[in-house]
Amino acid sequence: MNKVKVNSDVELKDHLVAINRVTKVTKGGRTFTFAAIVVVGDGNGVIGYGLGKAGEVTAAITKGTEAAKKNLVKVPVLKGTIPHEVEVSFGGAQVLLKPAAAGTGLKAGGAMRAVLESVGVKDVIAKSKGSSNAHNLVKATIAALAEMRDAYTVAGERGISMDKVFNG
Repeated sequence: MNKVKVNSDVELKDHLVAINRVTKVTKGGRTFTFAAIVVVGDGNGVIGYGLGKAGEVTAAITKGTEAAKKNLVKVPVLKGTIPHEVEVSFGGAQVLLKPAAAGTGLKAGGAMRAVLESVGVKDVIAKSKGSSNAHNLVKATIAALAEMRDAYTVAGERGISMDKVFNG
C-alpha cells in the first residue's frame, strides 16, 4: 500500500460504516462496549479506515476517526472512476470493482459504498462476493483501491513514455 502523509489543511470527511455492540457477561451483570468502524476521505483520492472501541458510542466513533486519519492511502481517481478492473479478497469478503462510463453512478452497497463515496469515485460498478462483514468489506475495498495504478505510474515504473504504454 502506498501510505500518504496528508497536510492538516486537507479537509477529511468521516463516514460511519458500522457500530457493533459487544456484551461481556460477568458475575456483576452485563457490560456493554461499542466498536465503530469509520472511513475518512477527502473525496479526491485519499482514503483511510479505523476501528474505535469504547464504552460510549460517541467515544468509539471519535477513536475510530482518529485511527482512520493515521492510516491513509492515496488512490488514483480518473474522471470520476477507477483506472482498471480489480478483484481482491480479505478474510471471507471478496470484492470486484469495475470502471464505469460517466453517468453510471455508484453501483455499490453497504460498506463498499461508504468507502467509494469517501474516496471520491462517482462512476463504478462494485460487487461484493462472500462475506458481508462490514470490517472485512472495508478492508478488502481499500486493499483493492490501493492496488490501482494509473497509466502515468505504470510508465514511470517501466521507464517508458506514455504513448508506448498504450501502443505497445
